[in-house]
Amino acid sequence: MEPNTSLNRLAATLHDIPYSRPSSPGVQSAPHQIGFLGLGAMGYFMARNLANHRNSHPQGAPPLLVYNRTREKAERLLKELGPNKIRIADNPEQLARECNVIITNLGNDTVVKSVYARFKEALNDDPHTSTKIFVETSTCYPTVAGELDSMISGFPHTHLITCPVFGRPSVADKAGLVLVMSGDYRSKKEVAYLLVPAIGRKVIDLGGNLEKAPTLKLIGNSIILGCMEVMSESLTLGEKTGVGAPAVLSLLRDLIPAPIVTGYADKMTHDLFDGKEGFAIEGGMKDATHMKNLASEYNAVMPTIDVAYRHMITARAIHEAQRASGSTDYEVLDWSALVAGPRVASGLDGFNSEKHIRVEKEE
Repeated sequence: MEPNTSLNRLAATLHDIPYSRPSSPGVQSAPHQIGFLGLGAMGYFMARNLANHRNSHPQGAPPLLVYNRTREKAERLLKELGPNKIRIADNPEQLARECNVIITNLGNDTVVKSVYARFKEALNDDPHTSTKIFVETSTCYPTVAGELDSMISGFPHTHLITCPVFGRPSVADKAGLVLVMSGDYRSKKEVAYLLVPAIGRKVIDLGGNLEKAPTLKLIGNSIILGCMEVMSESLTLGEKTGVGAPAVLSLLRDLIPAPIVTGYADKMTHDLFDGKEGFAIEGGMKDATHMKNLASEYNAVMPTIDVAYRHMITARAIHEAQRASGSTDYEVLDWSALVAGPRVASGLDGFNSEKHIRVEKEE
């Protein structure tokens, strides 16, 4: 890399972290022992990039300690990076006992609370004197943050920060995530310089209230889901009128050249509904439920999210029927498959646009 390029990247990185660099190497004089729990579609890439980056894994640093419910993914990461960068934990409690920074990335609120309950037991059984920072990056309902905080922040030198992330697995793969942080200021500062640019490109700070980051995460996801719903309707109308979804997609790329928008429109247009390569529809429905509950809690309305949720139910029902008959192409369905809702309501096939019969009106 050219020197000017390196300097420009460093300047951009510093600009995207809203905290001054920590005055010391971290919460202790030796390199951090970092733990990562949850090697799903997002977590695998986050953990891999974290273990590979010099900020979080400088010379002499211990390997990243990882745990996943199914050991196969942890073994795959170990095989990819080697024992100098990855060590596999036997259980979640081991991360709580041995690590200074513990990062979690999990699928739903119930699993998150279950894991943190195990962390609590480990901390209670094995008191510590060094600082520990727990970094919760999952998409949870905001009040879950308070429950987690009550579990672990009563222990001396122990802090929780909420740090949900924006970006698809393909973005996580390229370390392009946007991180939203709430919680203890010094802890956020320590963690920000470990995670950016290792796994993300930017940190948005929302202050000390732990509920603010997960709240913004749900609001951000509602923008994405709302765009997906409108696009699914427009692409379906394009098919019905004979214009064709590809023409609508081409126009969309000119009008709204945002990768997250055009990426989902491309999935819908070309029937790319494999949830293993994206975001599973079950996760989308969970997030939509959180969005609706949050809106209700604050006497706000989100009618587009209500419609998108119904369309995801339709897509899931079709997928389950196909799976029962052995005719599905996908083990896991991506949430972009919500386009099946408008398609079926318009008399089109839900998942296979090759079967669409386009109506051409006479002049």
